Amino acid sequence: MDFGMADGYEDSLMENGNREREDIELELLLEGIHRLYGYDFRNYALPSLRRRIWHFIHSENLPSISALQEQVLHQRPVFERMVHNLSIPVTEMFRDPGLFKTFRETIVPLLRTYPYIRIWHAGCSTGEEVYSMAILLHEEGLYEKSRIYATDMNDRSLAIAKQGIFGIEKMKQYTKNYIEAGGTGSFSEYYTAKYNSVIFKPFLQKNIIFAEHNLATDGSFNEFNVIFCRNVMIYFNDTLRDHVHGLFHESLSRFGILVLGSKESIQFTEYSDCYEPLDRVEKMYRKIK
Repeated sequence: MDFGMADGYEDSLMENGNREREDIELELLLEGIHRLYGYDFRNYALPSLRRRIWHFIHSENLPSISALQEQVLHQRPVFERMVHNLSIPVTEMFRDPGLFKTFRETIVPLLRTYPYIRIWHAGCSTGEEVYSMAILLHEEGLYEKSRIYATDMNDRSLAIAKQGIFGIEKMKQYTKNYIEAGGTGSFSEYYTAKYNSVIFKPFLQKNIIFAEHNLATDGSFNEFNVIFCRNVMIYFNDTLRDHVHGLFHESLSRFGILVLGSKESIQFTEYSDCYEPLDRVEKMYRKIK
């Protein structure tokens, strides 16, 4: 008998058993969170979700997913820390400047024909791109007739966004992005430096509404001319991704504009024939039906 092969077989069985046990633990954790708190992570992409959960488990000095479940279901502060850990804030002012330049050149002329403009930034994180849009609309003379709805499921990120205060060390990169995005003024005109931070001018917040909204569980709340949702759905599985595309389709006005992230596409969804591409590189689409 080949004992080496037998040992390898047993190791394989043990590994499979551990993974199966972990899958059960993960499923119970996500189900418990959904039933108790109403947050639905059950259709997030499993590999990245598993990595982030284990990262949080280690940061909390816990031994297992089951131990995390016990903490999360009995201590809301642990749950809130977990939500903050799972929703990764990745953003910056005029992120991907080429997109904002294309928006200025291609979409703004269309928006000029509207008597009133409603824009939804879904998954706005800490708000840098929202303020970028406010600046762009201001420079194009459209901000006064615009309303920007900025939503995220992470209340900590929203609290930062509402303050409009960001680290001064980021301004060099943000200024470079602004210039490359076609900015027509001086970026420093839009903020005041104080100590190690900058505070964006209050007028930029005038027509911005920040609110909690969970793309997995919450429905449509208005009709929009433009929806920005950039590199949020890369963390979703196909089921949740299709659900969110349905939500956006329902929320867009006829000929409304959908702007996705560089790693996302409307292709291979059941709504692909409902849009025409305005810019395939920058992932801008116009609703046609």
